[in-house]
Formats: sequence, C-alpha cells, structure tokens
Amino acid sequence: MKSQTHSMATQIPFTEGVDLASEKVGGVALLANDEFFAPKENLLKAVAPVFIPDKYTEFGKWMDGWETRRKRTSGHDWCVIQLGLPGEIHGVNVDTAHFLGNHPEQCSIEACAVPENQSAKNFDSSAVPWQEILPKTKLFSGCANLIPIHARGRFTHLRLNIYPDGGVARLRVYGEVKPDWKKLRAMPSALGSALDLAAVENGGKVVTCNDMFFGPKENLILPGRATTMGEGWETRRKRGPGHDWIVIRLGTAGKIQKLEIDTNHFKGNFPESCSLEGSLLTEQNLGPIDFIERRDLPWQEILPRTQLQGHHRHFFEKELHKKTTLESFNFIRLNIFPDGGISRLRVYGVPAEGLEK
Repeated sequence: MKSQTHSMATQIPFTEGVDLASEKVGGVALLANDEFFAPKENLLKAVAPVFIPDKYTEFGKWMDGWETRRKRTSGHDWCVIQLGLPGEIHGVNVDTAHFLGNHPEQCSIEACAVPENQSAKNFDSSAVPWQEILPKTKLFSGCANLIPIHARGRFTHLRLNIYPDGGVARLRVYGEVKPDWKKLRAMPSALGSALDLAAVENGGKVVTCNDMFFGPKENLILPGRATTMGEGWETRRKRGPGHDWIVIRLGTAGKIQKLEIDTNHFKGNFPESCSLEGSLLTEQNLGPIDFIERRDLPWQEILPRTQLQGHHRHFFEKELHKKTTLESFNFIRLNIFPDGGISRLRVYGVPAEGLEK
C-alpha cells in the first residue's frame, strides 16, 4: 500500500507504538455528524481495508471506511473516538485507502481527557475540553497518511475533523499507554494485589523479537483470548540451530508471582517447550537497548525450560524459581524451543512501589 509521510521519520518510528484506538483494545467510534455512505465503526477495524468493485448498498457504493455525503452547506464533518487505551499520542495514520475521488482535502484532530461515565451525546457540546493536537493537514488520496503528533498528555477521546467531507478508510492512533495506577491498585483480582504487568492495557509493550513471520509480536499481550490462530505470535519453522524469543517491557517494574502461557488454536505448531527470563534495566542510563546484539544484559531465569501442550492454557506458579519471585523486573524475555506459536502471555505480579510510569 502506498503511504505519505508528512515529515522525516524519527529514529524510532511512531508506528512502533500501540494503536490506542483499535477495536482490538476496545476503541469505539462514539458519534459522527454524518455517516451516510459508510459507518463510522469501520474506522477502527483491525483488518486492512478492502475494495469490492461491484458491491453497492441502497445508499450508494459500498466502501470499507467512514464516508459522509457531499456537503452542500458550510462547515465540516467529524467523528468522536473513544480510545480503547488512554495514553499519550505520538502519531496517526489517517488512511484513505480506496478513497480516490472522494477523500477529504484536509483533516485536523482534537483530543481530551474525560471520565469514563461521560455520555456519548455530551461530546457534541462546547463544554468538552477539546485540545487541538493536529492543525489542518493536507490528506492524500488512496494511501496511508502518516502524521506525527507532538502533543503531550494523557488523552481518552479524539475528534477527527475532515474538511469538508468525504471518506477515510482507517484511523490508527499510535502512542504509549498511560494506565491509571491508583485505580489499578484498588481493583480486586484473583491474585489479590497482583496485576498482569505485561498486559498492553497496563502499559506493557512488546519491544522486539527474533521472528514473527506468521503472527505479529504485538498480539502476545492483547486483551482477551485469541479467537483464531492468526491472533497470536507465530514464528517460521526453524531449520537451523537455536531457538526463537520475544522481549516485553512490563508496564511497571514488579515482582512476578505467576505466569500464563496460552497456546490457544496452536495445535500442530506450538513450541515444544519454553522458558522465561527477567531483567531490571534502566533505559535512561543505557539508552536504546539493542536486545539482538547485546550479550551482556543481566537476564535471570524465572521459569526454567518447561514442556508445553498444544491448544492449552498453561499456568505456572510453583514452577517459578523462588529466588526470582522476590526480585523486581521491568523486562522479560520469553524463549520458545525451537519455534512455533503462542497466542497470549500473562505475567502476574505486584508492582514495585514508586516505579509506576
């Protein structure tokens, strides 16, 4: 797919961040002033947009996106998005795939932070504290419009404005999750004070892996169980020595008490076994960490190499090294032997006091 980048790429592209608005993490298109040709909900679909030449509806040409009617009055069209994961926004992709003669000429984006119980109808109100985070910006047709955002702060909702009308296939909102740690600590869980420290909704991030040929690394820490094999992390078949691995930065440093490794839907292609290591690393002192090349990082084994089953939800607690459960870690490395697929990883633990991001 073609793409248009509105400025030079940074050292770490913003597209490496979490898509805070994706339907996969609970993003919702709440309200739009117009959705005559195609519904607003399409904006947040996780799958890539498609075009079906001969498909029509009673309103006109079927399009896989959000599309408004041709505006014959003053003003512009808009859509309000509730982010699935509140956070800091680093950039967006306003994707106009397949919208060639009907894309908006420009867009702008506003953001705000409001309580969870805010009614959808209230967003069409001047009382909402909207803050412009992207001024009017030119859009190109039929491509990914990758636009960096320089606003800082924790946001819960966005308003995408298009000028004057038209269609947008997908909206991706890349950034860093900012959990409400006060609220998380107060929530009861099956493990008492333990939380899933690796969960994307708690600020966890998949940093890197050595292979993700069949399934992207980000899938490993998404909410819920995978519904298909395609919603997990899966590597190619290994034909040489060694094993595959993946590194996750935990949402906050903490003491690990229990692991869940889910091979749901992986039946003939699950790993034979796995192990898990942890480390407490200070990125501020080390700078960007090259997990592929560096051999001096202080990894400690938390779970020794342990056999896995296919299409099975594994829980490990007694198997963890007792010594390491008393230490705090902020990075973990899951090793799989020799290759294969895992749908989800949960790392349950107690956050270290004062180290929340």
